[in-house]
Amino acid sequence: MKRLLFILLSITVLVTISVAYFMWPNNMSVPPNDSDQPRLIVEGEIAKGKGAPVIENGDILLSLPVIKEYIDPKVYWDKENNKIIFTTADKVVKMKTDHLTAMINARPVDLNIPARLIDGVPYIPIKFLSDIFGVEVKWIESTNVVMMDYAGSFKLVAEVVAEGAKIRKNPSIKSPILVKNLKINQTMRAFDEYEKWYKVRTEDGIVGYIEKRFIKVTPVNVKGSMTENIPRQSWKPEKGKINLVWEYVHKKTPDMSKVKKINGLDIVSPTWFTIVDKKGTVANRADVKYVEWAHNNGYKVWGLLSNNFDPDLTSEVLNNTELREKIIQQVLLYAQIYNLDGINIDFENVYLKDRDMLTQFVREFVPILREQGLVVSMDVTVKSGSENWSMFYDRKALAEVVDYIAVMTYDQHWSSSPIAGSVAQLKWVENSIKGILKEVPAHKLLLGLPFYTREWKEEIVDGKKKVTSKALSMEAAQKIIKEKKADVTWDEESGQYYAQYQEGQAVYKIWLEDAKSINLKSSLVHKYDLAGVASWRRGFESEDIWAVLLDNLKEKQNYTQWARANGFDDKVFD
Repeated sequence: MKRLLFILLSITVLVTISVAYFMWPNNMSVPPNDSDQPRLIVEGEIAKGKGAPVIENGDILLSLPVIKEYIDPKVYWDKENNKIIFTTADKVVKMKTDHLTAMINARPVDLNIPARLIDGVPYIPIKFLSDIFGVEVKWIESTNVVMMDYAGSFKLVAEVVAEGAKIRKNPSIKSPILVKNLKINQTMRAFDEYEKWYKVRTEDGIVGYIEKRFIKVTPVNVKGSMTENIPRQSWKPEKGKINLVWEYVHKKTPDMSKVKKINGLDIVSPTWFTIVDKKGTVANRADVKYVEWAHNNGYKVWGLLSNNFDPDLTSEVLNNTELREKIIQQVLLYAQIYNLDGINIDFENVYLKDRDMLTQFVREFVPILREQGLVVSMDVTVKSGSENWSMFYDRKALAEVVDYIAVMTYDQHWSSSPIAGSVAQLKWVENSIKGILKEVPAHKLLLGLPFYTREWKEEIVDGKKKVTSKALSMEAAQKIIKEKKADVTWDEESGQYYAQYQEGQAVYKIWLEDAKSINLKSSLVHKYDLAGVASWRRGFESEDIWAVLLDNLKEKQNYTQWARANGFDDKVFD
């Protein structure tokens, strides 16, 4: 009996000790920062593993990895030239380590303290960037903490409402205490909820957890917002959708004095500027008289910049910050001299390895152009498996930067295609648009229209079929059909008339582009609510094309109107 009582008593003691252990709070205090180095607190998060802040005479420097993670993931570090480049929607900021002058949109700005290299890692003075990126950073000397907050529409404020409140290291009463003896009405920032706890940060940068029963949490409006992320309003025509046509300029700009006004046309984009060497030289074929003609007819002029479709040259200039800047400054000068309204960037045949550098170049280019009041568009191909002709475009990232993306929905069957076929079959065009829209917003997308076709020649040479082609304007194609008395039939699948004739053993095939095919393709602008069209190229069209585009882009308000006017239901292409 005594033995049983002893066992029961022992169990009772053990249970009491166990309950006391789990129920009795931990009263041990620990320091909030156990390191000699400053600790970085971002909102309610203790930043670790990215390099501690550096304090110099009260100025704060943050490491490039910290800035990349918490402020600007697109910041670019040119290790060879010790140059750091930041880009926003309207600013390009460049600074070199150990230089007391930075450049904002190519204009010098003095710094209190330069960027530094510390153990090979760039450290940047954050005060200089705080307004640009909408962050507030301050150093609390008493706790050796650097606090960084983002501007925002509201924040949560916790107010102590009961005696005995403590801030603990973790959301548990068994966790050690960081701050005790909190006063009634003392306030702090509040962040995440953890059942009975709130994560909080004191005014001197101590981050921990407090029981909900001790505080009252209130949302408070904050004036200003993080760099006011209001979408930029791109230029739009006064009426309807954008109607752009490219002007091919090989050596000399054509004399436009006898070219009559094209109703419904908004923009001409002449192929004037080309990067021609690895020194970053931009060849210029612009003409003041052409710009005067365009402006007198109410057209905007977006000069086209090409990379000469040379991947080696392109790689050289894209991977050199000095050459990128040289190209940008040349184009800016030409835009001023010729009173341009925009720049159209047309980089094609680029190595896949230079994908990110192309995006960086555009990020550095666009803010400078916009500051000069220029609209910026960029041409991309349809999505395909070709590295040099499609995969090198980061379409999503590029669309975030430029005003418009023109997708070249043509050359489905290109000049050296091994099989004959349409330049732009209707269904192929529509499917290409669907693919692009996964990465580019519809309101930024211009649909590429071909004003040309190809005549295909098929013949048997050495027992094998040989396929060759030549490009034709619309009128040249009609002339051949008439001269050769070719058979012409409507091809429902391609949305085009198809012509065929034979000479000797050779068979000739043409998928025609004309008013009917352009009418069908341009209707996709309304079906997918795109920004408009971009057509290649002026001079290859028949005159009736402009009436079709005027009606579809300026008179028709939506896809239903177009479908009814053309005798279709509104699901004609589905």
